[in-house]
Parts: sequence; structure tokens; C-alpha cells
Amino acid sequence: MTQPEAATAAPGTGAEPGPGPAGRLSRRLARALAPTLGRLPVWVVLLGIYLLTRVWGWIVFSLVARQQGTNPWVDGPMDYGRFIGIWDADWYRQIAATGYPQQLPTDPDGHVRQNPWAFYPLFPLAARALMRVTGLGFVPAGAAISVPCGAVTAVLLYGFFRACRRDGRPAGLTAPARTIDVGPALATALVLLNPIAPILQVPYAESMNLMFLTAVLWALVAGRWGICAVLLVPTCLSRPVGVPLGAALGLWWLVGWIRAARRARAEASSSAGRTPGRAALRALRQTRAELALALFACACALIWPGIAWAVIGRPDAYTATETAWRGEHLLPVQPWFQQARVFFGDAGWLALALLLLLGAWALLGSRAVRRSLPGAVRMWLGCYGVYLLVFLFPQSSTFRLLLPAFPLAAPLVEVSRSRAYRVLLLVGAGLGQLLWVGWLWHWKELPSGGDFPP
Repeated sequence: MTQPEAATAAPGTGAEPGPGPAGRLSRRLARALAPTLGRLPVWVVLLGIYLLTRVWGWIVFSLVARQQGTNPWVDGPMDYGRFIGIWDADWYRQIAATGYPQQLPTDPDGHVRQNPWAFYPLFPLAARALMRVTGLGFVPAGAAISVPCGAVTAVLLYGFFRACRRDGRPAGLTAPARTIDVGPALATALVLLNPIAPILQVPYAESMNLMFLTAVLWALVAGRWGICAVLLVPTCLSRPVGVPLGAALGLWWLVGWIRAARRARAEASSSAGRTPGRAALRALRQTRAELALALFACACALIWPGIAWAVIGRPDAYTATETAWRGEHLLPVQPWFQQARVFFGDAGWLALALLLLLGAWALLGSRAVRRSLPGAVRMWLGCYGVYLLVFLFPQSSTFRLLLPAFPLAAPLVEVSRSRAYRVLLLVGAGLGQLLWVGWLWHWKELPSGGDFPP
């Protein structure tokens, strides 16, 4: 009589136990689906990744919404639809319903109070148009804009990260999925899973702005100046990123002009009749398209402050509104040292300096950053970081304002090609959403009143 087959290998044989029923089923399913999935276009796979990340965002919001207590919007727990429509969504709702005020509201002392002029117009006006056409309320209309913008962003991110590799290959969005470039795909997934990524499915302007910003940076890396110029207008009218964009493009032009001038001077030194001045003018002619693009970006950055000036009648209408949230006049850089002293004591300035040095090294000296991102993108990251340092009052919403630094996903993925590292990176990013939504989106009134905004 035969003995029944052992469930585990005999001791000392060195054999590994076979996979359980669930493991065998998953392997069979993977083998069965692989041919079909491999034939799908890359863009379909990217949209599938986006869908999965948004389902996870829905789960996170829904779990936290059930724990919501008494708050300024409703008395008690919320459902998903109500929960995503709080915080700044109230300002966008007001703009979509009534537009922008003709005068700035002030307190009895004459200081400008918080008002809608701090919020750029493209998203709320698009929501208003959709509301009028469909009859939807603001929250579903705003989400109906944000979610598709995020889907387009998912495809653009992959193309952008592939373009950053500087290998001259096309984006390959219509190629079969089996040819997908793993590095850019993982970087795309990391952006879509990062702790702030739930913002891509709420009625905020971040999803729309990220779509346009990704397209601008991709066009810049690809050398498509005309496309880049066209996209600068909606980019600068959806979120306040025009100033660092103008600075980055100006710096990028300056570096290109210096290199062209050096080449022209080298040629002039070997050719009679050419002077250094003519070499500089020749370099200027060679880089005139880049200079025009940088100047146009600076002009786009002034569109919204200029509109506020024209409507309100005072040149500081926009900046006075922005500083209303901090309760004081704009003092560049100083708020960072104030907050550093609050959190780290008298040695706060030293902690801040070390943090800035570490950030500068990561952008300029890290081999992973240099290998993963071209110079123009590194200039964008540097200028955006300086912009936040100069103008931002650091608080809890700073995390959300780091979203435009999304190109850093590429070097984070390239730090190690270990499968374990990359899986932990993605899983950790996804779990971080629970922390961001549970800590900041979830309303918890402070002893002094109010709460930290997300």
C-alpha cells in the first residue's frame, strides 16, 4: 500500500515546500492573462495603474471619513462625496457659484482678509462651465474634472520620465505592454501613489495643474518650444507655479547661452576678423527661441496678479490676499527661520541650514538625480525649491505644495534596482496616504480653534 504524499519535504533533503493552492492559482492566472495583457498598449496599462491608485485613494478617504467627528461642515461622520468637498474646495465652490469679488474684504484695521483671489481661476471656472452644462453640483463636477486630468497625467508622466532618459527613443505609449519601460513605469506609479496623491481625485486644482506642468516639462525636455509655450498659459492659470517656471526657463536659457558663447569664442579665436562681442551676439541668435520662451513664461506668471490688479484697482491685490493667510506682510525667507525656531528651538536656524544643504546636495550632487533627470528638469526643481523658501510660510499645507517636485520620483526609483526596495517604496508611499488624510484632511479642532490645513 502506498503512503500518502507528504505535505512538506523530508528533513535534510534541501527541498522547498511547494506553493499552496492560492499561490498555484495566482500563478496560473498570471500565466493565462500574460499574453492578453502583454498585447495591450502601454497607455492602457498606465490607465489601469491610475485606476488602481484612485481606488486606493477612495478606500483611504472612505475609511477616514467614517472617523470624522463634529466639524465646521457637518455634525459627525461623512460619506466619501462630502468628505472630499471640504477645506479649499469651499473656496473653489464659492468661485464657481459667484465668481471673484470686485473689492477686497478688510477687517476694521484695514488689513485684507482671506478671499477667493488667492485661488487661480482655470479650475473653478471649468467646474462652473461643467455645472451649467450638466446640472451637477460643485463636488461631483470638480471631481469629474480632477479625475480625468489625473488619468491624462498618468500617461504624460510615463512619457516625461522616458524622455528624461535622453536615449532618443519615442515615448512608446502605443507599443505593446510587454515592451513597457520598467523604470519610468515605476516612477509614474510612485507619483500616483505618493502620500499626497489623493489630492488628484478631489475638487482641487492640483490634478489639472499637474497635468499641464508635466506636459510643459516633457515638451521642454523634448525641445518642443512651441508646444511648451502654448501649455504655459493654462499651467500658470491653474496654480501659482509661473514664477519658478519663469526662473527655471531663464536659468536654462542663460546656461545654454553661456555654452553657445564659449563655443563661438573658441571658433572666433581660430578665425580672423571675429571678436568676442560678435561671438556673444551669435550665441544670442542661436538661443533666441529659448530666451523668448523664458520671457513668455515670466509674462504668463504675471497674468493672474495683473487681472487682480485690473479688477480690484490696487497693484498688490493678489499678494495682499496671499499674505492674509499668514496675518502679516510678505517677508521673504524669514518665516522659515521663525518656524524652525518654533520646532527646533534656538538651534532652529542651524537645523534649517543643514536641511537646505542636504536638499541642495540631493539636487546637484546626487548621482541618481544627475543620471535620471536632465539639466532643465533639475533647474525646475531647484527654482521651485527656492521659490518655496522665499515666499512660502511653512505649515502643514507644505506637503501638498511639494507635488510639483514630482520629477524626484525618477531618482528615488533609480536609487536601487532591488525588487524589494522598489516594492517597499511603493507600498510605503501608498500607506503614507493614510497618514496624510488621517492627520491633515481629517478635521481635529485645536485647543486654540481651527485645525492644520492639508
